[in-house]
Amino acid sequence: MDLRLANSNDLSKLKAMYGNIIDNMNRNNIPIWDEIYPCEFFSDDIENNRLYLLVEEHDDIVAAFALCESNAGESYVKWENAHDKALYLDRFGVNVDYSRRGIGSIMLNHAITLTKQKHAKYLRLFVVDINKPAINLYLKNGFRQVGGIYEERIDDDLILREYGFEIEVLR
Repeated sequence: MDLRLANSNDLSKLKAMYGNIIDNMNRNNIPIWDEIYPCEFFSDDIENNRLYLLVEEHDDIVAAFALCESNAGESYVKWENAHDKALYLDRFGVNVDYSRRGIGSIMLNHAITLTKQKHAKYLRLFVVDINKPAINLYLKNGFRQVGGIYEERIDDDLILREYGFEIEVLR
């Protein structure tokens, strides 16, 4: 398996993979993604060279994440050192056909390596409070939850409560 930047030719496979992830999340009572998020952000991520894919030899997408320089919720939680350079892990997803094979941990290690290469001290992320599988993955891989909650208003009927997590990658 190889890690590489996504390109526009990957969009249809990427959207199909995330459609399956969204269906699986809904079946597991984690209804936090839909046809808009995260899929509508992929083109911009590709254009800005921040969407990474783990691919098999036949270019099957195994997993993906965006590595961003900022996040709308960053000032709502208490990071260890808020002024140190950090990158934010967004739109992290593992192809449901590759579930329970350690791919999530492999991808987090890739994200940590890229964060170091980009000379950021922290890798940070937000996760919705009801997404217990993701929270467990981050804790298992050395991330720590920080204080505070970012409440992201999606519309009048939906507010997502998000926890901040971080890991120090440069000491």
